[in-house]
Amino acid sequence: MNRSLYLIAVLLLCSTVLKAGQADDEQAELPDTPAGAPAFTPPAESELPDGPFGEMVRYGRDLFVDTQQLRGRFVGNGLNCVNCHIDAGRRADSAPLWAAYTMYPAYRSKNDRVNTMEQRIQGCFRYSMNGAPPPSGSRELSALLSYHYWLAQGAPVGVALAGRGYPKLDDPANPPDISRGRQVFEAQCALCHGEDGQGRKAEGVYAFPPLWGTDSYNWGAGMHRVNTAAAFIHANMPLGRPQSLSVQQAWDVAAFINSHERPQDPRHDGDLEETDATFHAHQCHYGDELNGQPLGSRAHPNPLQ
Repeated sequence: MNRSLYLIAVLLLCSTVLKAGQADDEQAELPDTPAGAPAFTPPAESELPDGPFGEMVRYGRDLFVDTQQLRGRFVGNGLNCVNCHIDAGRRADSAPLWAAYTMYPAYRSKNDRVNTMEQRIQGCFRYSMNGAPPPSGSRELSALLSYHYWLAQGAPVGVALAGRGYPKLDDPANPPDISRGRQVFEAQCALCHGEDGQGRKAEGVYAFPPLWGTDSYNWGAGMHRVNTAAAFIHANMPLGRPQSLSVQQAWDVAAFINSHERPQDPRHDGDLEETDATFHAHQCHYGDELNGQPLGSRAHPNPLQ
């Protein structure tokens, strides 16, 4: 069995176990999807075309599901694109690719410029994958773009579709609390992500991703924002049981997850306070003092930068 199929099988298995045992920041910056926004269904995999284009789309999908193929070249952690864009980037409310593709080029406040979809993907490699951007025109980047394009075929261009990004989450009744979040994590997340948050491996590869530490997303990734993580968690986690956590629980566990050290923000130039002031004026714990040290002061290096 190839590795992509193996990982999918393990994910499905754990989802079944959970059901049986029930007891950058595009995601953060998107405006609310207007009421009555049109829905869209991406093409089924059975509709993949033959020929060179179909081969490129299939390669893009394979990279999206098993991005670890690029470990050491463009990927510097243990994550796959599919960890934050569930169901191979198809699922609504999980930042689906088809809803993003038709809205680019677009201005992004993260780098204060209009970005193409190619640049958006390159940013994901730099931050979420704690790696290095694939060069423009490379086979890998062309394949990922082809997969985005194919999923969005038939979608209206420039229209905010229902299910785009992660659904905006209501404010919590109480401020997010790291201690309460620890309890939520132990009860709802540790089964898949490990008691220490370092993920679960099978045959030497991550079946479930690490949520902090050297193999997780870095301090520049959109998911380090508490509000972004809370929205993703509430809409998509635990796997197989979306929206089973309360709004408060989602905020609390997001705060807990993002209160741990992780790889350094690649924009960090050696001055933690300056990096915090310049790039982290949002809901996050970067620069906050926890356990006697400001978060980010002991951040892990990026092996590819």
